Amino acid sequence: MQLAAQVASQSCKCLNKDRQEQGDPMNARSLSSHSLVIVGGLAMLLGALDPLEGSVVILAGSVFVVLGTFLGQAGRQLRSYWIATTVLIAVGIAAMFALSAFGGIGGKSGHSICWGVLVLPYPIGWIMGIVNLLIRLVGSVRRRHAAA
Repeated sequence: MQLAAQVASQSCKCLNKDRQEQGDPMNARSLSSHSLVIVGGLAMLLGALDPLEGSVVILAGSVFVVLGTFLGQAGRQLRSYWIATTVLIAVGIAAMFALSAFGGIGGKSGHSICWGVLVLPYPIGWIMGIVNLLIRLVGSVRRRHAAA
C-alpha cells in the first residue's frame, strides 16, 4: 500500500514537472500571476467608486498588476507600460494629497484652479490601466474560444 502511494506520488511529481517544463498555462507561477492581475484590476475598479479615498486602493491595485505582470511571462513592453501607468497614478495621487494638504484648489483656498493640472496623471494612469486590462480580458476570451 505504501509502495503504491509512493509510486503515485512520484508519478504526480513527474507529471507536474513535465507540465511546467512544457509551459503548462496553469502552473503555480502563472496562477499566481493571473491572481495578482485579477485582484489588482478589481482593486482599481473598486477604488474608483471614491477617487479621493480610494486612491490608495487604486495605487495598491496597480502595484499588484505590476507584480503579476513581472511574475508572469509578460513581454518587456507590457512591463514598461504597467510601470509607467503605476508611476502616473502615484504622481497624480501625491499631487492630490499635497494640494489637499495646502487647502485644496479654487474657491476660498486662494489657489488657482490651474493647479489641478498636477492631478491629471492620476486619472490618465487609471484610464490607461483599465483600458489595458480590458484589452487583455478580450484577448484572453478570444484565445479560449479559438482553442475550444
